[in-house]
Amino acid sequence: MSTSKPFTIPKRLIWEAWKQVKANGGAAGVDGVSIPEFEEDLAGNLYKLWNRLSSGSYMPLPVKAVPIPKKSGGTRVLGIPTVTDRVAQTAVKMVLEPVLDPIFHPDSYGYRPGKSAHDALEVTRRRCWRHDWVVEFDIRGLFDNVDHQLLMRAVRKHCSNRWMLLCIERWLVAPIREADGGTVARVRGTPQGGVISPLLANLFLHYALDVWASRVLPRVPFCRYADDGLLHCKSQRQAEYVLKRVAARLRECGLEIHPDKSKIIYCQDVNRTGSFENVQFEFLGFDFRPRKAFDKYGRRYVNFSPAVSRSSLKAMHRTMRAWHLQLKSGKSLADLSRMFNPVLRGWMTYYCKFYASAMYPIWRAMNLWLTRWIMRKWKRFARRKRRARHHLGRLARANRRLFVHWEKGIIPAVG
Repeated sequence: MSTSKPFTIPKRLIWEAWKQVKANGGAAGVDGVSIPEFEEDLAGNLYKLWNRLSSGSYMPLPVKAVPIPKKSGGTRVLGIPTVTDRVAQTAVKMVLEPVLDPIFHPDSYGYRPGKSAHDALEVTRRRCWRHDWVVEFDIRGLFDNVDHQLLMRAVRKHCSNRWMLLCIERWLVAPIREADGGTVARVRGTPQGGVISPLLANLFLHYALDVWASRVLPRVPFCRYADDGLLHCKSQRQAEYVLKRVAARLRECGLEIHPDKSKIIYCQDVNRTGSFENVQFEFLGFDFRPRKAFDKYGRRYVNFSPAVSRSSLKAMHRTMRAWHLQLKSGKSLADLSRMFNPVLRGWMTYYCKFYASAMYPIWRAMNLWLTRWIMRKWKRFARRKRRARHHLGRLARANRRLFVHWEKGIIPAVG
């Protein structure tokens, strides 16, 4: 009896995919199997997955619906695949991404190796200096509304591997398991939370928008990060025309722009003094708007530039409040550093890239929470906020490396 399988899949590919899944972590799917539990019988689980993929009998389980809060309010539903399905998706992504990424437009920045949000922000900053107008658009529910037929047509254009095509088709139609146990069939979209979904969404928008814009609007520079995009125009009239064309194009592809998050902005600065309704926009957690700046001679002028957005600041303040740091009087300062400094360092690395002084409210707030911690930890500082703040300043000077903002000298004054 022949033991050959219809699809040839290297076992090494499944092993490398597992290593990535383990490194990325994440919650269990609908089967309740966590990464540590999957690892208890790692060889057997990986072999079963490889065997099913190679034989064509692999069928993904439903994805687990997990609502998460949006920074702007409301919730977003993620679809979390099982650990087994994440390994399978990662294996396909490892093969497919090197094929697809080189064809993507250079001004597509989201979920791509070698590109970052900072790259998108930097190119946007430069273009805002050269162009008076920006068209901001947000695609409503991109991951929930991708047309399966159009997407698979794009996938087949670049992939002829039958086992990968079969897997992608099955992932697209895998149902969603809701919190109450109910199952919802899916006829559109690719679940946000799946390993393969960002790559598939980028491929869909490559043909739905990027290629189209390069052909139809060749003199309009654009920047796209997943479902958020910007187009830079020379005049208000051109911006109005571009917004209408983009909205119509997306409708042709089964998508729509978000009416509340899509608008035309005037890039007001020292040389652009007209009065218009919209002179700022938010992109990737940064507010672009007119700001005071100084030239090399110390003269003040108005520049159109990015800094951490108000909504990002509010989200960070909410996160710090949820830490209840002031109640952790049983912890040492070093303990608090291990718990919270990695998050603070991540915020500094990302949000201090442009106009770093806009992050001062966060560092001052962190010092305030630490002051309140001191007031609870030592009785001699109870109800003596000024003395507690001065004590924190002395601790900070003696332990600058404990918190990232202390390393930058943002510490309470002593005396």
